Amino acid sequence: MLLTIEQVNVYYDNLRALQDVSFVVGKGEIVSLIGANGAGKSTILKTISGILTPRSGKILFAGRNLVGIPQHRIVRMGISLVPEGRGIFANMTVLENLEMGAYTRASRQEVAKSIGKVYTLFPRLQERSSQPAGTLSGGEQQMLAIGRAMVARPDLVLLDEPSMGLSPLLVREIFRLIREINEEGTTILLVEQNAFMALSVAHRAYVLEAGSITLSGNASELRNDSKVRAAYLGDVME
Repeated sequence: MLLTIEQVNVYYDNLRALQDVSFVVGKGEIVSLIGANGAGKSTILKTISGILTPRSGKILFAGRNLVGIPQHRIVRMGISLVPEGRGIFANMTVLENLEMGAYTRASRQEVAKSIGKVYTLFPRLQERSSQPAGTLSGGEQQMLAIGRAMVARPDLVLLDEPSMGLSPLLVREIFRLIREINEEGTTILLVEQNAFMALSVAHRAYVLEAGSITLSGNASELRNDSKVRAAYLGDVME
């Protein structure tokens, strides 16, 4: 497995946010974490990326325990986080934002090649490369946040609520691009409130409730699970 989470417990002061969380992500997979607001989904991504430190448990990436490793070194090891809210630099241009994603890369030639690949994936970003990022639409800003993560050439991308605040049309476009990124070889761990879209694109999924994983399985199986349908899909399917 590329990523293995073993019995992870995370606290905010004395409040336990994650309770004995264990799951795996295989190389080449899209794995989704679904659950209500406050279930602990974003906390998991922040813990994997080094923003938070678990009180106990292991986080193994390619066999190496990430617990205690600084965030910038985790990025160098091949993990990129696309944060909730996108986290772009509004006053910098699109190109400058993408270049910020390459701070771990030494070769300018390789960086230029990676940015070119991002422009191929997101043509609208190339059209707006000299435009301040803050003037982009919500969908374009989400593309920029994903593109910035991809410039680092990660093995694993952590996506936190990529559809937040987007119109249904843009949500479909973002998820099409997520699938395309995965098909090119990048492993994705996806946190998403839109459970229907998450289960449509994922290979496997885990259901998180109150900081604990309560259900797991193939995404297609979970889409047809009566409890998941009632709790997260509104019992409405395509």
